[in-house]
Amino acid sequence: MGFSPHRNREAVLEALASTVHRDPTAYPYQFQDDSYLSPRTSAEFKLFSLSQESGRAAAKYFVNNNPKFFTKDFAEPHIPCLMPESVALRLEEVSEAALRERISLRKVSAAVEMYDQLLQSGTPVSMETTHEMLDLICVYCDRDPVQEGAPILEDGEGGDDTKRRKVRGRRGTDLKFSWKENNNAERIFQQLPERDSRCYSALIRGMVKHGVFSKAFNMYTELLNHRLTADVHVFNALISAAPDVREKFSERWDLITELLNQMSQQKVRPNLLTFNSVLKALRRCGFLAKSLAPQTLNEMKALGIAPSLATYDHVLAVFYKSASSGPNNTDILQDILTELEGTRFTCQDPDDVFFFSSAMRICLDSKDLELGYKVHQLVEVGENWRLLGDSYQQSIYYGRFFNLLCMMEHVDVVLRWYARIIPSLYYPNPQGMRDLLQALDTDSRLDLLPAIWKDIKTLGHDNKVDLVGELLSLMARDEHSAEVQESFAQCALDVKSAFDGRSSMEWTTPSLSHITTLMLRANKLQQAWEMLQLFKAQNRVPSEALMNSFLSACQSSGAPHRAVELVQLSAAFCLPATPGLAKRALAELELTEEQRSILSEFEAAAEEEQ
Repeated sequence: MGFSPHRNREAVLEALASTVHRDPTAYPYQFQDDSYLSPRTSAEFKLFSLSQESGRAAAKYFVNNNPKFFTKDFAEPHIPCLMPESVALRLEEVSEAALRERISLRKVSAAVEMYDQLLQSGTPVSMETTHEMLDLICVYCDRDPVQEGAPILEDGEGGDDTKRRKVRGRRGTDLKFSWKENNNAERIFQQLPERDSRCYSALIRGMVKHGVFSKAFNMYTELLNHRLTADVHVFNALISAAPDVREKFSERWDLITELLNQMSQQKVRPNLLTFNSVLKALRRCGFLAKSLAPQTLNEMKALGIAPSLATYDHVLAVFYKSASSGPNNTDILQDILTELEGTRFTCQDPDDVFFFSSAMRICLDSKDLELGYKVHQLVEVGENWRLLGDSYQQSIYYGRFFNLLCMMEHVDVVLRWYARIIPSLYYPNPQGMRDLLQALDTDSRLDLLPAIWKDIKTLGHDNKVDLVGELLSLMARDEHSAEVQESFAQCALDVKSAFDGRSSMEWTTPSLSHITTLMLRANKLQQAWEMLQLFKAQNRVPSEALMNSFLSACQSSGAPHRAVELVQLSAAFCLPATPGLAKRALAELELTEEQRSILSEFEAAAEEEQ
């Protein structure tokens, strides 16, 4: 084999990386460089992720603002992202070059100020620079973007929330700016002696981006009145905004059709995002969508445009409703997965990241385990897992997949998947752990509950009263072998310590009863008696069945004094079962005269009341 002089400089590293596979027992890869960043819970995962990103951004901010301290470059090959970026302004004179520098550094306010100074001095600005200027202002809505690592200051000028579109996914970190009347973009646009389609494109796309939909369509009408031609990006923006400017479904589709016809008349070739915008808009066109979505897909194929994952996600949204709306036919998803089998994907549309979680939701709603496996097989092809989205989207996907496994798969297989994806890929929420408990119950593997309790503690869910209560209920429901009962008792004591260590966790009567029952079955009479004392301390009342079980344990353990105390405790609770307990103790236990006298009083008192 010859040695190619043109080989990629990272080829050896890529070859080595291809031999390493994910370790399912390890924490997520991003935390493995620092042993102190080993998150055990989803809350810690979020905290550590934010802390890590904050530290990275702060370092970047320091490096970029102090480049004189970072002049050495030892990396081979060169790694640009590790070297300082030019963020400081170097050109102070009033010139177009200085304006372009401010635009490249995304200094919106400084760029607007320089542009005005150029106009005041009579210096013409080239159309190319004007285009870049308008693009910058429209993207950031006339405000300076926050520099990476810099502190974020609160803005007292609130935007009009009613005009903001609702977006899918968690985009709360995106900065939302309101488009103000006669802002710098509009002012500069109106001052231009000549306006070409690129100028109109910047404003229309900016208005759509920031929720001023009607104004964007008015600007498009003005573009047509000046006999100009829009580009594909303008049409994509307007198509996506069509549902926001029309009320009726048919009117929305008529507007989309009109825009598509105008694209054809102006000889503007649609691209992938055009059709994805159409399909996304169809999701808001009600009953029309099911007949029009297939036509849109056929048109895509006729033009030789390959669908992306976002395309299929929109199709699934059109044809599938939530589980509460009734059963769904999974044939369309079956066909999509057959077509995509073995395909490696790259992100072509921001909405690509929603496909896998949507597909898994359909599998879960229809309880189709085989289809769920097909979806996950597609995720594991190449680096398709990158299209699961951010950590939140990934948790949604794996939560649905794990829920489906717990519901439909044999518990041994569930446990293998459990070990494979937790915690390296997924931190289950309380509902996920509840699904696992139900899977263990279905397949009669309750002996594993103590091990699952340890994981519940590790994952930080031991403060969830409902989850802990369900665990105790499963352990106390049936009797098991002595070995299993002993492990259950130890687990129950650990649960008790979890309650004792948190003032925010309030004891419930079922939880107290279950732990007491588990202590009795493991012949731990003293610990069971301590639990009965907790009933009184927590103002809870034990059941008659529990008191009778305790009395039986006293008989089998030969503890008559504890039986007498039990009857006295029952009387303190004013339980109707007190006379019956006294009568049982007198008949079944070997008692001293003093003890018989005490129990006889309770029995006699009950007879007098009758």
